[in-house]
Amino acid sequence: MLHIFIDIDNHLNYSFKDRLLLLCVNFDRYGILFTMSINIIFGSDSGCTKKIALDMAKRIDGRAVNILKAEPSDFTDCSLLILGCPTYGDGELQIDWEDNLALLQEANLGNKTVAIFGTGDQDIYPDSFVDAIGILYDIVIERGAKVIGFTDTAGYQFTRSLAVRDDHFVGLALDEDNQPFETDDRIASWLKQIL
Repeated sequence: MLHIFIDIDNHLNYSFKDRLLLLCVNFDRYGILFTMSINIIFGSDSGCTKKIALDMAKRIDGRAVNILKAEPSDFTDCSLLILGCPTYGDGELQIDWEDNLALLQEANLGNKTVAIFGTGDQDIYPDSFVDAIGILYDIVIERGAKVIGFTDTAGYQFTRSLAVRDDHFVGLALDEDNQPFETDDRIASWLKQIL
C-alpha cells in the first residue's frame, strides 16, 4: 500500500478537483503514476492457445508475443507476465516452448508477478491434464516469481495433473475440446482475479 502525504495548507483555496489534478501531476512528475504493462507470451501449434492469448490481450490492453519471437526483455519489462502453453502428449510442453525454454529459465523473475494459463484435453489425457501449467509454474517459482491466478479444480474431470497444488490449479486450465462453452466465462473471471 502506498501512503501519500500532501501539504494541504498550501492548497486550501483549490477545489477538490484541482487538488486531485495537482496530486496526479505530482505523481507523474515523480514517476509514481504509471499504467500496468502486461505481456502475454504463448506457444501454439493448432492456434487454440494463440486465439486465447490474443483474446486476453484485447480484453486487458496487453501485448501478445509468440514464444518463437520473444526476446529476453519480454519476460522482464512488464508489470505482469502471463504465460500460455498447451499440454501435448503425456504431459509435455508445446514444442516452441520446449525449444525456447532457456529464455524463461534464464530470466530474472525476482519479484515479478506471473500468471499462467494452459489448454489441455481432460478426456483423452486425464492423467496429464494441463501439465504444462505446472511445468512453467515450477520454473518461474525457481526464478523468484510471485505466481497469481490459482483456480479451483471443480468442474473438471481428470485423474492427475502437475498443475494442481492443494486442490487448485496454479493457473487457468482451459479445455477447448470438451468444455469450449466454459472458456469465455473462465477467462473473464480469471482476468478479473489477476488484475
